[in-house]
Amino acid sequence: MPMCGLTILVAADDGDRFHAALSFAAAGAARGDGVRLHLHERAVGLLRAPIRAPADADRARAGIPMLAELLEEVLALGVAISVCQSGLALYGIDLATLDPRIEAQGPVGLLAAAGNDRLMVF
Repeated sequence: MPMCGLTILVAADDGDRFHAALSFAAAGAARGDGVRLHLHERAVGLLRAPIRAPADADRARAGIPMLAELLEEVLALGVAISVCQSGLALYGIDLATLDPRIEAQGPVGLLAAAGNDRLMVF
C-alpha cells in the first residue's frame, strides 16, 4: 500500500499552535513521511523576527525547543514550508527576507501538491 504524505495547514496567528504544527511536521519527517506545512494568511506573521511563541521561556526551562529552534529543525529535516501570498502582502513581508527554503504558494497550488495526503489543521 503506498504511503500518503502529511499536509499541515497553520491558519491562525498563534505561536503555540504553530509550535504544535511544527512538532507534528518533525515527527512525520522523522518517520520518513513526505511533509509539507503551509502558513495561511495571518499565520504568515509568525515568521516575522523575532520568531517566538508565548510559552518559549517555559519550553527552554524544560529543555524543549523554542519556536525558532523547532522551525530550523523542521527545515533541516526537509519539510516543505510554504506561505500564503496574501499573508505576505498583509504583513508587507518580502519573500526574499525569509529563509530561502520557504516558498510562496496559494491554496490551489497547495491542494494540487497535497493530492491524497493526510491533512492536519492548526
